[in-house]
Amino acid sequence: MPAALALLLTFGLSAVAHATDVAAPAGGAPSADFPPLTVAIFLAAFVFSLSMDMLQHREHKEVTVRNAAGWSVFWIALSMGFAGWLKWYHAEDHPEWFSLFLTGYVLEKTLSIDNLMVFIAIFRYFNIKSGLQHRILHWGILGAIGFRAIFVGVGSTLLAVAGPWAEILFGLFVIWAGVQMLRSGGHEDEEPNYSKMPLVAFFQRFMPVWPHLVGAKFFINRAEAEESARQNPGQEVAAGVQRWMTPAFVALLVIEGSDVMFSVDSVPAVIAVSKDPLIVYTSMIFAVLGLRALYFIVEALTHYLSQLEKAVIAVLFFIGGKMLLAAAEHLLHFKTPWWGELGPSTQANVSLVIVLSVLALGVVASLVAPKKDDDAPKGDDQAPAPQA
Repeated sequence: MPAALALLLTFGLSAVAHATDVAAPAGGAPSADFPPLTVAIFLAAFVFSLSMDMLQHREHKEVTVRNAAGWSVFWIALSMGFAGWLKWYHAEDHPEWFSLFLTGYVLEKTLSIDNLMVFIAIFRYFNIKSGLQHRILHWGILGAIGFRAIFVGVGSTLLAVAGPWAEILFGLFVIWAGVQMLRSGGHEDEEPNYSKMPLVAFFQRFMPVWPHLVGAKFFINRAEAEESARQNPGQEVAAGVQRWMTPAFVALLVIEGSDVMFSVDSVPAVIAVSKDPLIVYTSMIFAVLGLRALYFIVEALTHYLSQLEKAVIAVLFFIGGKMLLAAAEHLLHFKTPWWGELGPSTQANVSLVIVLSVLALGVVASLVAPKKDDDAPKGDDQAPAPQA
């Protein structure tokens, strides 16, 4: 696995280099924009930290608030450490790299906030618990690394054609997920009927989907399906089928789809900050790595702060509406008054302010008017993050 991760990152750097027209010298020597020692430090830090993360969460236990906060601090410290290396080691040959890295990092982090909110909606939709969420997001992060490399390497021609329709699809899904959260009525511990979910029915066309979660498995064989059927009376095992994907894998596919959608905006935005491939890719990767830990903090707070979930629902409506508006502007060739006249970076900043303001209102409302519930969490930061 570590070797595969290093290979994936190397591919990503190569793809970004191609997209930003950075080529090696004719003699085949490494480009000056890819200092071997800096690249090696980046690869080593990534592989080591992600391997440690895999070992820490290999049993797929519930993620505690303290654990998520600790990892969030770790990823931020790792990113700032790499930024410090750029400032110190490249103070003479590339003095601008430090500020460009921080700008790209903050921009990617800002643009990822919307994606983080959508993660919450997806996991609520599939009723995926905290321990399994970490496994799905772990593989989702690896997919995000590959997809960002592909987007930067391939360019925007295909995205220009499919982009608006993809925005419509995900915009409607985000709004519908918000409605489902609003109507949930606190029955999140009940396993949903996966067989009736439209998304499950869609992926059923490509491979049979088992209508129950089976531990942390993404795929199950016939023996495992028969064992699951014994635990779920009335469930039949289809004849002639030897392998199924589970709803957990469907959730992973949807997570990857949402990341594809959001990286359409984030990749060009970061490239606009710097054309240097090393800065573009490393700033994106460090920002994406910390997104997962931040997700668990926000997700846990939606349970500990009783009114925060309503704020998250409002944010989902805002994000879904923003995606539909962007698609409409593209397809109908018009600009929304005021909003459409703002540049991409300004829109991102305004969107971030709106999202953080709504979430802050949810926090304040939770403190002013806490929910009267004997079963509510007691606020122990050692307690597991509540079930999604």
